[in-house]
Amino acid sequence: MLRLNAPGLAAIRRQAEAEYPDECCGAMLGRFGGAGMKETAEIRPIPNQREGGARRRRFLIPAAEMFALEKYACSAGLEVLGFYHSHPDHPARPSGYDLDHAWPGYSYLIVAVPGGAAGEALSWELTPDRRAFAAEELLEG
Repeated sequence: MLRLNAPGLAAIRRQAEAEYPDECCGAMLGRFGGAGMKETAEIRPIPNQREGGARRRRFLIPAAEMFALEKYACSAGLEVLGFYHSHPDHPARPSGYDLDHAWPGYSYLIVAVPGGAAGEALSWELTPDRRAFAAEELLEG
């Protein structure tokens, strides 16, 4: 279960619209709570480092950026809860590529951006066998 406040979700939606027709990406920082709850405290936009036309269907967060993100989270007393990205002109459902590059334990929030306007936002978690994503309850507030 992922809890994300309304301003955080609104910021992700704005970023998705601003970067359309390319995919946007970023991280969600906060704390892991009991009963599988992830409490988001901060949204960290990350520039999509994928080059050229591939940016429209893929995002890339380089290892150096991940290291900096982990270092920042640690210094702020937070943990990386997961990542978000947009799907320009596609549903807010994970692709095969998303599945191949997912890590266990993280939330993956996807925002559909049909025609440049942010639409449905859904959160996903990798199943324990790493063969699929399961829908994750997204609580706003």
